[in-house]
Amino acid sequence: MMKIRFGHLAKVCALISAAMLASPATATNGYFANGYGGQSKGMAGAGVAVPTGVLGMAQNPATGVKVGNQAGFCLTTFSPNRDVEIAPGGPLTPGTHKSQNDVFFIPCGGANWKLDDRSSLGAFVFANGGMNTEYDTNFLAGLGAGSAPLGVNLEQAFITLNYARKVNDRLSLGIAPILAVQRFKAQGLQAFSGLSVSPGDVTNRGHDWSTGFGVNLGLLYEASPEWTIGAAYRNEIQMSKFSRYKGLFAEGEFDVPAMLTLGAAYTPASAPQWTITGEYQRIFYGNVKSNANPSAPPNGPLGAPNGVGFGWQDIDVWRLAAIWRTSDKLTLRTGVSYSTEFIKNDGDVVINTIAPATPRWHLSAGGTYKIDERWSFTFSYTHAFSNSFSGANPALTGVAQPVKIRMHQHEIATGLSYRW
Repeated sequence: MMKIRFGHLAKVCALISAAMLASPATATNGYFANGYGGQSKGMAGAGVAVPTGVLGMAQNPATGVKVGNQAGFCLTTFSPNRDVEIAPGGPLTPGTHKSQNDVFFIPCGGANWKLDDRSSLGAFVFANGGMNTEYDTNFLAGLGAGSAPLGVNLEQAFITLNYARKVNDRLSLGIAPILAVQRFKAQGLQAFSGLSVSPGDVTNRGHDWSTGFGVNLGLLYEASPEWTIGAAYRNEIQMSKFSRYKGLFAEGEFDVPAMLTLGAAYTPASAPQWTITGEYQRIFYGNVKSNANPSAPPNGPLGAPNGVGFGWQDIDVWRLAAIWRTSDKLTLRTGVSYSTEFIKNDGDVVINTIAPATPRWHLSAGGTYKIDERWSFTFSYTHAFSNSFSGANPALTGVAQPVKIRMHQHEIATGLSYRW
């Protein structure tokens, strides 16, 4: 019976993965999603110390035993607003340029089975993150050449197995092998072809694919009836090269950075309907050359190991959230998150015009309505507040032409879950 169910689930995961990679993704902690699934997104991405359903295992695999027998499907709708403001006085086209793609639909889903009272096995698929821009005007064309539209599209889907084990009455551990699949396309970057070790593999080569394997490790410790501590670490995923864009990325690769999350949750004995949770997360963008290598000034040609990157550094994300179980039917959630700056210096702003993921503050609210003993509906809304970075890069543009990148975003997540 288990084999039959996993066979059906494999087909569902394949369909969801295809749907995710057919829809451009966008995210706001750099290019990572701020949480996975509607419950977590309703708490501004929190969930390492509190179970948040099947997709919550993407944050902490150790929560699987508490999730129990459950299947879920979710859909996230993003509406980002991104623009680039360029001052006159240089080769870049002055004015305010707005990215045209502004609505995206990202599905996710999976299931979890209790193997016995102390262990569980799950499988799910979700979008780890991505970035997308499409500008009608190629404001980089003044650097030498450039067709329209100008922009990039990166999509990352993770297909994950999840095993959780309750070691004793307080401690649970989890491990989740990951198959990472990503798709990428660039348009209008002809101005950079002359700066590349492989000029014919920089732009306008259609979609290219890359895969890699990683693992997510989790711990959930119930220190007392009131306090729970959670921790998770996902390793850096070494991705295969983008052969069609080997002249764009450092070493032709776009690896997925490692991520560490630590958190605690408090449920007071005097008010058990309330849970307060806080967490810290670090995303190690600075260890991935295609993210971290500087562009101001460039240390080497595009496509080389020391070639131009986005100039990103590690970011720290802080979250504070609350859960209110108003009744047996309705649970409400809210949360806020803050992340540190990801761009190392002002000069790297110019290269980040093709991926202006600038928001640092997120505010979320949502809830879950229990339809009956088996079915539940989850909903959430997140606002990523507008933020901008400004700078100039004479090494690329020849003069200090000021550039400002800006973004804000609306996000709605919905989900349907089934227990047995």
